[in-house]
Amino acid sequence: MIGFKHRRRGLAALFRAHAAAILFAAAPAFAQHMGPDFGAKGDDNQGSIELVDPKTLRVCADPNNLPFSNDKGEGFENRIAEFLAKKSGKSLAYSYYPGATGFVRNTLNAHLCDVILGMPQGNDLVQPTNPYYRTTYAIVTRAGSELDGVKSLDDPRLKEKPHRIGLVANTPPGNVLAMNGLMASVKPYPLMVDTRVESSGAAMIHDLEKGEIDIALLWGPIAGYYAKHSSEKLNVTLLPETAGARMAFRIGFGVRHADQNWKRELNTLVAQNKAELERILLDYGVPLLDESGHQITVAR
Repeated sequence: MIGFKHRRRGLAALFRAHAAAILFAAAPAFAQHMGPDFGAKGDDNQGSIELVDPKTLRVCADPNNLPFSNDKGEGFENRIAEFLAKKSGKSLAYSYYPGATGFVRNTLNAHLCDVILGMPQGNDLVQPTNPYYRTTYAIVTRAGSELDGVKSLDDPRLKEKPHRIGLVANTPPGNVLAMNGLMASVKPYPLMVDTRVESSGAAMIHDLEKGEIDIALLWGPIAGYYAKHSSEKLNVTLLPETAGARMAFRIGFGVRHADQNWKRELNTLVAQNKAELERILLDYGVPLLDESGHQITVAR
């Protein structure tokens, strides 16, 4: 989500997560089959039979969902997976499945992999670890445009004359736009997409670059990544928390509900490698918030 209520039913590209995420939701969560690797489970470091293969970090991921992951290893979750595998002395393998209905059921809960690297706290389809980052929704504007510098959705400039506002349907910024009477200005983009062939975030940034919309409202990791890689100069401003519309979410890893020892191992990795994880995220343009709501610009 993050439209997270909806993302519990289907994964869209952040929250992963994503939505989160686009990466952040999935369908109802019980395996319909146990998958070919079910019999390969072995003891984890605590002696509990939880992992598909205790010598391999097996990651559940979308094969085409940048900035989170792809099958070429180009997303920040791919980088995080490589880092975690190295730190834990494991080899790395993926179980890829499009970010859509059935993601959790056909990957994690089918015992084809052992961890989803971007799940929002509060998503009950999986057991979350401690969060390794906190991020929020963002405003993206063209540098030097008349809306550049807008920091909130009650800015008078949004009402002075008609503007086109890009919004992913059923995401929290829409609630704020509605409260400010701006829904008539919205150009909607779908929350649920087939990530194999389309990306609402990429489409919205393309429209912003071409002037077809004047402002883009996106999940922070998507906004930061595409702004960083744009051919145009784009500015990213984090949306403030607003009564009635939560904007910021903590993101952790997702494991099976029964995997307590594996969860503890991942929590230890998060605690011991906070700065390294933040550096990876910042390198991809992911806007990070501390617990006081202040933006983190340098890994701590």
